[in-house]
Amino acid sequence: MGKKFAELSGKHIEFIGEQKIYFVGTAAETGSVNLSPKGGDSLRVINPTKIAWLNLTGSGNESASHILKNTRMTLMFCAFEGSPLILRTYGEAKMLHNKDPEWEVYSKLFPASVAARQIFILDINVVQASCGMSVPYYKFEGDREDLAKWSERQGHEGIEKYWLKKNQKSIDGFETEIVERAGLTS
Repeated sequence: MGKKFAELSGKHIEFIGEQKIYFVGTAAETGSVNLSPKGGDSLRVINPTKIAWLNLTGSGNESASHILKNTRMTLMFCAFEGSPLILRTYGEAKMLHNKDPEWEVYSKLFPASVAARQIFILDINVVQASCGMSVPYYKFEGDREDLAKWSERQGHEGIEKYWLKKNQKSIDGFETEIVERAGLTS
């Protein structure tokens, strides 16, 4: 049976800091539910009720399109080593782009990356911890460098061209506002 909390405890925050992968879940009122694995140095616990995560350029932009339609977001963390635990944070998210006033404040929390596309801020309203006793053990071998290398080859201009080509709409055809919010011209 899962336990619910109003905010992250110190132990929850410590657990999150040890994780090498986390999962982001979003959905609009209609269309596809999105579940994305995230890794690297892309997540910060701001305080017991707020998490920020950096969204790097990728082939889709589902979280952005969903948050514009419905601000619900869930982040999930699983113990793949040590004691079993699944930790979920449920809440309302907002999205920042590089032209938004808060971007500079939050972007300084993460390593600089030409692939930085959005920063999501999750205001947590419920934390749930459950056993995770059937989650298998996995050993972390290292971060993949493929996206960083690809992004560096593209450069700032190439990344923006990619956003124009691949990141303007979700798989369900929902707008992501990347052109308007990042100051691009299509």
